[in-house]
Amino acid sequence: MKPKFFYGYIIVLAAVSITAIAWGANRTFGVFFEPIISEFGWTRASISGAYTLCMIITGLLGIVTGRLNDRFGTKLVLTVCGSFMGLGYLLLSQIGAIWQLYLFYGVAIGIGMSGIFVPLISTVTKWFVKRRGLMTGIVAAGPGFGMTTMPLLASWLIFSYGWRISYFIIGIVALVLIISVAQFFRRDPSQTGQLPYGEDEVKKEGLNAKVTGVSLQEAICTRQFWRLSFVLFGGFFTINVVMVHIVLHAQDLGISSITAATILSTAAGLSIVGRIIIGGVADRIGSKLALIISISLTLVAFLWLLVAKELWMLYLFAIIFGLSDWAIFPVVSLMVAELFGMSSHGEIYGATFFSGTIGGAIGPVLAGHIFDITSSYHLAFLVCVAISIVGLILILLMKEGQLTRKEAKVLSESS
Repeated sequence: MKPKFFYGYIIVLAAVSITAIAWGANRTFGVFFEPIISEFGWTRASISGAYTLCMIITGLLGIVTGRLNDRFGTKLVLTVCGSFMGLGYLLLSQIGAIWQLYLFYGVAIGIGMSGIFVPLISTVTKWFVKRRGLMTGIVAAGPGFGMTTMPLLASWLIFSYGWRISYFIIGIVALVLIISVAQFFRRDPSQTGQLPYGEDEVKKEGLNAKVTGVSLQEAICTRQFWRLSFVLFGGFFTINVVMVHIVLHAQDLGISSITAATILSTAAGLSIVGRIIIGGVADRIGSKLALIISISLTLVAFLWLLVAKELWMLYLFAIIFGLSDWAIFPVVSLMVAELFGMSSHGEIYGATFFSGTIGGAIGPVLAGHIFDITSSYHLAFLVCVAISIVGLILILLMKEGQLTRKEAKVLSESS
């Protein structure tokens, strides 16, 4: 007799908690800028380099943690990565030289972050066949919860206790909570004597819940893999351009700094809704069509931003952008499962995610460079439009259905 309660819901709740804590702490980086500059006199560029290094390591090692998650399970990966993250923040409270910032934030926290998003999304994908899009969308919304709360909490801590004690507190919270919650994870339903949710109901619909599929080496030679990689590259590129520059752009239009910040908060808050809605929509209409909708709305948002000159117009941009662009991350995970199977899902998704982090590292720097040359973000937003158009075309050309090893070999030979 099957147990009435499905343990996969515990997995989802635990995953949301960890992503909110980890990504929320990650987004407090800018809050610490001013006090660190005041104490050490370091430039914004030199401090920002630590964040860029963290992002690159997060993406690169996401391939490794994805593979380790496929082989050894999420509990071990999260325990190790949570330890690196917590210790990284604790050690940041003691820094006295710029190289220590790069080591503790760029390297240690980068290692910690590499085990957060990819393994968690991959694990939830293994637990659900039916409702897979909705559940991965809920997990992908976790960073949105963290982004709306953690920076405000960090600001209050810095004001009340100073930046060093604030980093120490964040380190303790991350270390204790991530490692504790990690103990609730199970790699797949078989470890609890259950089957993936909805496996029996959808077998006839063509969704493969079994742990089969192609390897990363086989997937990486296919056009489908590179198309998905570019989609994530474009997603991170456009998101980080907005995260870093939209407030400055609004101020250039004569909007106050406090009001300009609410534009970003609106986009971040609605990203929670967007990821859940589009994830659920993917269950009904398919991941390819859901991804087309997401990228199309992102394209519309940036086309609108090119002509937006008033506050209400920027809020409308934030609404459309928040509901669309962030939603691509859980949907790409679904497409990886559908195209390449589940046997190497974490590793393959981690590889596409790495492409995303490269885009995220390039986007803000390129946009800033364009502004320095032209004194305007217009060309930078045009680049975002172009990237969205290319991503949309690539997905429109993509075929659906899981690749067999034979098909992957044929595609790799023809690529």
